[in-house]
Amino acid sequence: MFLEKGQVLWNKKLCSSYFKLGLKLSGSFYDAKPGQFVMLRIDERIAPLLRRPFSVYRIIEGRKGVEILYRVVGEFTGILSGIREGECVDILGPLGNGFSLPKKDSRVFIVAGGIGVAPLVFLCSYLIVEKGYDSSTIKVFLGARSKDDLLCRDDLSSLGLEVAITTDDGSEGETCMITSPVEAALKKARPDMIYACGPSGMMKCLSEMAGDYGVACQLSMETVMACGFGACLGCAVESKDANKYLHVCKDGPVFDSRDIRF
Repeated sequence: MFLEKGQVLWNKKLCSSYFKLGLKLSGSFYDAKPGQFVMLRIDERIAPLLRRPFSVYRIIEGRKGVEILYRVVGEFTGILSGIREGECVDILGPLGNGFSLPKKDSRVFIVAGGIGVAPLVFLCSYLIVEKGYDSSTIKVFLGARSKDDLLCRDDLSSLGLEVAITTDDGSEGETCMITSPVEAALKKARPDMIYACGPSGMMKCLSEMAGDYGVACQLSMETVMACGFGACLGCAVESKDANKYLHVCKDGPVFDSRDIRF
């Protein structure tokens, strides 16, 4: 875990309220693994004091830094969207436990809902580019509210991945929840692993589905955090073990679906 000032390389608006933030950092952050996250803070004189958590979306080519994918949803991200090239952001990380990798010849389903695609793009790139996995063994399911909320399609396609798309409003792809084509694919041929990140309802459905079909499933959980390393205990999620809670920042953010009670 390292704390430093990251210099902004870019802060690009993608579409609607989504941005990509590139930060120049020392080599300390290049050991980040897919599923880990960082905590960001802007100058406390103009922004909320507490840091905010963001998944690592990408290690910038040439090991120049890390890139964060985010959506403007409140005061902090609103201020963050106005940060310009050359300014600095306080960054703590990499934090948490990332995804456990499957065997090289495993069949994998990647299921992303909305902004939950961020850690999964990193995972796909890591599997294919860094570890040499065959892209034909990985199938991606990408869901969003509308076509304006579909993120990272080109990133995934450029890796040679097959991407199934759904939108809630039918503006692109199938008109259904992303879990529908996932279940249809499960009925045809079960994968060895499901990786997922997205809304709580989607995660709950996938957890139940994985149990029903006997498929291993890892979920990257998203929740409000204050510290990022287990001191405040504010990011608790209920465990399936009676009277036990797990903490997303310390025990996660990636969990075996069998360990979480939704």
